[in-house]
Amino acid sequence: MATDGAQAQPIDGAQAQPQQPGVEYLMHPRPVSIDPEYQPSNKLQGKVALITGGDSGIGRSVSYYFALEGAVVAFTYVAGIEDKDKDETLKTIKELTKGRSGKGPIAIATDVRFEENCKKVVDQVVGEFGGIDILVNNAGYQHFNRTVEEITEDRLERTFRTNIYAHFFMIKHALAHMKEGSSIINTASQVAYQGASWLLDYSSTKGAIVAFTRSLSQFLVDRKIRVNGVAPGPIWTPLQVSAGAVPPELLATFGSASGVPMNRPGQPCEVAPSFVFLASNQMSSYMTGQVLHPNGGAIVNG
Repeated sequence: MATDGAQAQPIDGAQAQPQQPGVEYLMHPRPVSIDPEYQPSNKLQGKVALITGGDSGIGRSVSYYFALEGAVVAFTYVAGIEDKDKDETLKTIKELTKGRSGKGPIAIATDVRFEENCKKVVDQVVGEFGGIDILVNNAGYQHFNRTVEEITEDRLERTFRTNIYAHFFMIKHALAHMKEGSSIINTASQVAYQGASWLLDYSSTKGAIVAFTRSLSQFLVDRKIRVNGVAPGPIWTPLQVSAGAVPPELLATFGSASGVPMNRPGQPCEVAPSFVFLASNQMSSYMTGQVLHPNGGAIVNG
């Protein structure tokens, strides 16, 4: 497996980055985005996929796997911080799809916290590709908190705007361009089910995503648009090394000291196939309102 080498490398707890969001190109070890043993089979041939936060981490891996499966990929990123990650992701997708006719991929700089920006992203994707078949709401923000009192109103608003408002705004505007057979996939988290005292606001948003996913699935069932979620456990992504996200002493034992039976962090390439499964009507046509749990063996009873 591609994850073996990365798992063998210890995580340097002192590599915290000075900004949010974090960037992948500075991480050591680098996250593993593609398993070379993965065998695509055109599960998403001809589909148009929009992925928020697709420049790095889980979003990057999902972008790669969707492209491998035949989808045209558009993803969002944060300009001025994630430019290098964005360029790496575009380059790799072009290499993965070399020789394929048609447009794509494209990267769109935006701040997903605000409705106007989400509408502009949707409009750009539709203008470029004619519609949206798969929407993945993945962009996220977290900040470590030792007390409730240190969660300021501004931080609380930023967390909710990034992690749940953006889901709502993207879906609101994408739905006008999604037809029968389309798929919406929201990124939740293990902490939505088990809680996390040091991620009080973040875990609250992830719980909101689960409830939103279940409710929206019922709302759209008559339109034959499926809505599901993925709730990863501790995955080695730039989110973990971004400013204020995880203290150095916890980062050094990330994934091995948090009740994970596999005793290691997961890699993005171990999560992305869950998104492929939920995006593909060949594989998950009878699933809506559900959440998959690639979390290293934790039992969440969710």
